[in-house]
Amino acid sequence: MPRLKAHRIDPEATLDQPKYAFFFCIMGAVSAIVFSTLGAAYGTAKSAIGISSMAVKHPESIIPVVMAGIIAIYGLVVSVLLTGSLIKMYPTYKGFLNLGAGLAVGLSGMAAGFAIGVVGDAGVRAAAQQPKLFVGLILIQIFSEVLGLYGLIVAIYLFTK
Repeated sequence: MPRLKAHRIDPEATLDQPKYAFFFCIMGAVSAIVFSTLGAAYGTAKSAIGISSMAVKHPESIIPVVMAGIIAIYGLVVSVLLTGSLIKMYPTYKGFLNLGAGLAVGLSGMAAGFAIGVVGDAGVRAAAQQPKLFVGLILIQIFSEVLGLYGLIVAIYLFTK
């Protein structure tokens, strides 16, 4: 009859600091970079379609592509902050806070990237036909970008808790 092995209890692990708690922080960092980059890629691709179709008339309107790229930087900043905070023993509540921070910046960055892409595509086409719409395009792009900035602010707030 085989002998059962006795389970050893890790003397360093406690109920508040289990070994798996850092997993949530890592998932927050992954969520931050993946979702925000996905939104930035969509925003770049969608607005580049409008820019490419109107580049003959107005080749200088690359603002939507630049604004979509900034969304990815928000996710990168939060991802680096989260992975820099990892230690050997990690409290569970800190792991969940960092998961929330990553999801906040990631999902808001994805939404902002989608908004920048749709507005950039239609706005560049409209501004190429009517130059007076250029200022309106910039304002709508700024408001779309602010959606990602809100997520960054919430993520930094959660990270510092």
